[in-house]
Amino acid sequence: MTTYLAGFSLGLSLILAIGSQNAFVLKQGLKKDNVFLICLVCAVSDAILISLGVAGFGAIVTTYPQIEMFARYGGALFLCVYAVLSFKTAFTTDHALEVSKDAPKSAMSAVLISLAFTWLNPHVYLDTVVLLGSISTQYSPNQLVFALGAITASFVFFFSLGFGARLLAPIFSKSKSWKVLEVFVGTTMLVIAYFLIVGTSA
Repeated sequence: MTTYLAGFSLGLSLILAIGSQNAFVLKQGLKKDNVFLICLVCAVSDAILISLGVAGFGAIVTTYPQIEMFARYGGALFLCVYAVLSFKTAFTTDHALEVSKDAPKSAMSAVLISLAFTWLNPHVYLDTVVLLGSISTQYSPNQLVFALGAITASFVFFFSLGFGARLLAPIFSKSKSWKVLEVFVGTTMLVIAYFLIVGTSA
């Protein structure tokens, strides 16, 4: 259960960061436009990428165990940079939600745009394949449990964001709410980076 929760919390903290994909899901949720399809595409895509990352890094580290140390500190460095960017965004950028007027009208266009936001975004690969894949090696031989936790976080987040968007609309129309979220994400990243550096699976 500890490993599952670690995967869930890390996956959730990574996906919480403001980005084009999350903004798209939120806006489509506000419009009630193909919400289920969009959430499903994003979550399943994440599941595929997370699985590839965990499976790939598991095989590589088994053959080259010295990679584990590099992955640990590399992951910690990435998280620190991510945290700095979150704090920078919180104090320098206004994120008042603006609903797009050119949202997709058909299910096919919604799916294609969702795929583009996921598979054409380099940050998605860094978060799922590289970062989660490398960190999963800390939880061997329970990497599958760690992956399931991260995958669950993706499904919970996207469907909550998509279908809960109407409730969030009054809140995230205010820039201050986005700033609070960014500070929370940055703090979470620093805490996770600390545990990676000290080698504690927490």
